Amino acid sequence: MSAGRTDGQITRGLVRYVPAAVLARGADGGAAVGLVLLAMDPGLRLPGAAATGGLLAGALSAPHLLGPWTARRLDHARDARWVLAAAFLVYAAALAAGSLLLGRAPVWTAVAAVAAAGCCGPLLTGGLSSRLPGTSGADGKARRRAQGWDALTYGIGGTAGPAAVAGLAGLFGPLTAMLALSGAAALAAGLAPTLSLERSNNASADPAPGVLAGIGVLVGAAPLRRVTTLTLLGALGMGALPVIAAVLGPHLTGRPGAGATLTVAYGLGNLGGSLLATIFPLRGEPERLALRLFAAVAVTFVLGALAPGFALTLVAFALVGVANALSFTATLTARTAYAPVTARAQVFVTSAGLKVAVSSAGSAAAGAMAGLGGRTLLLLCSGVGVAALLSAGADRLACDRRQRGNPAARDPACEPADPPIRARRASG
Repeated sequence: MSAGRTDGQITRGLVRYVPAAVLARGADGGAAVGLVLLAMDPGLRLPGAAATGGLLAGALSAPHLLGPWTARRLDHARDARWVLAAAFLVYAAALAAGSLLLGRAPVWTAVAAVAAAGCCGPLLTGGLSSRLPGTSGADGKARRRAQGWDALTYGIGGTAGPAAVAGLAGLFGPLTAMLALSGAAALAAGLAPTLSLERSNNASADPAPGVLAGIGVLVGAAPLRRVTTLTLLGALGMGALPVIAAVLGPHLTGRPGAGATLTVAYGLGNLGGSLLATIFPLRGEPERLALRLFAAVAVTFVLGALAPGFALTLVAFALVGVANALSFTATLTARTAYAPVTARAQVFVTSAGLKVAVSSAGSAAAGAMAGLGGRTLLLLCSGVGVAALLSAGADRLACDRRQRGNPAARDPACEPADPPIRARRASG
C-alpha cells in the first residue's frame, strides 16, 4: 500500500470521513426543501410564500457556479481540512441566519444570507470529495472502495436530508428543521479537522493553477472533457426525474401520491447502487467505465418509458437509481485518476457546481414540457444520454485517430492531465 497507508489506517480514515460527509451532504440536500417549507409556514404570513420559497432555493443553488473560485482555496491550502471546516461553519451560520431572518426582516436579508451559504455549498460536495484520496491512499482497489463510500454519503445525504427536514418540520415546525440542518453542518465542521485528507504543498515546483487555468483542465484534457460531458448531460435527466415521477405516477395509478412513491424507489435504488460499489469496487479504466455506466442509465430510462404498469415502473425507477449511483461513482474515479493533483479541487468543485446548475435546468425543462407525458419525457432523457455518449465517443475516436496519425508526437489535448496517468499510458 503506497504512501505508507495500512488497511487499518484507511478504515479509520473512512470511519471519520463518512459521518462528516453524511452530515454535510444531508444539510446541503435538505436545505432547499426546508427553505420552501419555511417560506410557506402559515405563521410567517409571507406574501407570495411559494415564490419566496423558490427565490430562497434559487439563492442557495445559484452560487454553486462560483465553485472554481472557492475550490482554488483548497488547492492552495497546505492543510485543506481547515478550509473545509471554515466552509462548513460559514454554511451552518449563514443558513441559520437566513432562516431566522425570514419573516422578521426584509426578505432580501434572508436571501443574502442563504446565498452566502450557497457559496460554500460546492465545498460540502465536490470539495470534500476532492480530498478523499488522502483517506484511501493510492491503492487502486482501496481507493475505488472509498469512492463507493463517498457516493453512498451523497445518496444518504440526498435522501435522509429532505426526509429529516420534512419529519422535523411536521413535528416541531420548519424553523426548527432548518436549525437542525445548520447544526448538522456545524457538526461536520467539527469533524473536518480530524480527517485524514491530503495536504497541498504550495512550495512544490508545480503550484496550483489559476481559476481559468483550472477550468481549462476540464476542457483541455480529453478524458476529463468527455467525463464532464457525460456528467452534465446526464444531470439534465436526473434533474428532470422528480418532475417526471410527479407526472407519471398519477397517470398510471390515479393517485396523487404515486409520484412520491416513484421518487422513493429511485432513492432506494441509488442507495443500493452506492452500497454495491462499496462492496464490489468498480474495475476497469475510469473513462471506459463511465461510458458503459452512462449507457446503462440511458437504457434504464427506456425501461421506465416502456414499463406497462406501475409495479414495473417502480422497478425501472429503482434501476435508474442503481445505474446513476454506479455512474456517479465512476465519475469520481475518473476525476481522481485524470485530474492533476494541484487542480483536483477545482476539477471536482467545478464539475459539481455545473452539475447543480444543469440539474436545475433539467427540472425547469421537464416542468415546461410536462404536457408531453412522463413516458415521452423519459425517452427524451434517454435521448440526451445517447447524445452524450455519441459526443464522448466521437471525441475519443478523433483523439485516437490523431494519435495514430502521428504516434511520435502525442497530442497533449488527448492525454490525461495527471502526469502519472500519462506515464502509465505511454509505457502501456
